[in-house]
Amino acid sequence: LVMQVFPDAQISESARVHDALELVSAIKFDLALVDLGLPDGSGVDVVAALREHQPETQSVVVTIHDDDEHLFPALQAGAFGYILKEQPRELITEQLQRISQGEPPLSPSIARRVIQYFTAQARMQPAQQPDTVTPHVQLTERENEVLLRVAKGFTLPEIGQQLNLSRHTIADYVKQIYRKLNVSSRAEAALEAQRMGLFGR
Repeated sequence: LVMQVFPDAQISESARVHDALELVSAIKFDLALVDLGLPDGSGVDVVAALREHQPETQSVVVTIHDDDEHLFPALQAGAFGYILKEQPRELITEQLQRISQGEPPLSPSIARRVIQYFTAQARMQPAQQPDTVTPHVQLTERENEVLLRVAKGFTLPEIGQQLNLSRHTIADYVKQIYRKLNVSSRAEAALEAQRMGLFGR
């Protein structure tokens, strides 16, 4: 399946956390597909190691687990995407192809779960007071609009359509926002949006 999406890729495989961590210290990866249920531990440890040692690597969890106990630790560890194995092969292929367009691959049910989580958080914690926002992070009104839509799970073309801007312009905004907030994933961006009170708007 991976070779179908990325025909020129050089692939390294490991079936255990220990072996995967050795690969992380030995090989530079562009993309890592990580299962969570490994014989000697959790794939979350591999995701965290990649984030620490290879921050440019995009880690995508591919798993059977769709519950919060697996999802959120993986996203918080730095996973760029989260794909469920039970999906049709064609859907997984389509989600992996989005990576080359800068879009995080999220299974639809996972995207909904993330959105529901942050919406619930926003209801419990109304818009934060300004002094809780990191002082040096200043986003423009347009950047706030883009960040909120990214946090809600919209794709870049969808955001572009909503704001009447090109996908390329939205991609530039997203890069700028991620740099300003010092985040590297949609999940982290959503956390920042919630912390900044954007969901309460």
